[in-house]
Amino acid sequence: MTSTPGSAGPTAAPTHPPSERPAIVRRFSRAERWVHRTTAVLTLLCVATAACLYVPQLAELVGRRHLVVTVHEWSGILIPVPLLLGLASKALRKDLGRLNRFGPHDRTWLRAVRRRDARPESRPAAKFNAGQKIYAAWIAGAVLIMAGTGLMMWFTHLTPLMWRTSATFVHDWLALAIGFVLIGHIGMAFADPEARRGMRTGSVERPWARREHPLWDPDDD
Repeated sequence: MTSTPGSAGPTAAPTHPPSERPAIVRRFSRAERWVHRTTAVLTLLCVATAACLYVPQLAELVGRRHLVVTVHEWSGILIPVPLLLGLASKALRKDLGRLNRFGPHDRTWLRAVRRRDARPESRPAAKFNAGQKIYAAWIAGAVLIMAGTGLMMWFTHLTPLMWRTSATFVHDWLALAIGFVLIGHIGMAFADPEARRGMRTGSVERPWARREHPLWDPDDD
């Protein structure tokens, strides 16, 4: 740190005018990226093993059904664990709070999507847009339901037959819905290279952040 002549202490860190701000801004912390990647691996493993259990052609190709069942059960049970461990991160807790709050701008964003208005000025968003908030809430609820119904199917002696039958029905159909939602999520990620870069490296270009998330100020994070 440096001192100006005649001053008794160090000067404050220099502030840059908007035109001189860094072109790259921080979007996700290391902990958030670790949670996302680990959860993604467990989820894809769970989906892949489920496909091997329910699609006859894949079941014949893979074989070793008992091993596939074991991997499916444990990968499903472990899906919430990365998030629970990640709660030690202040950045993750802050972003979870953002995902859990809906504001007037989110309703504006949804109306623009309904009208198929793709203009950036018609879709105001803070760090997360309304679509991302809905996806996060939906997938969180789906994981809890899948874990609950899966446990009923795993520990058959704990519940009556009617409960297990109902749990199997819900588990199977919700798994199919999750598969379609994940395909959509992955497709949207591939359509936006800068968003993928943010999750991969933690940083994005400031013009992209200003265009896609105009209500988010990266310098306040």
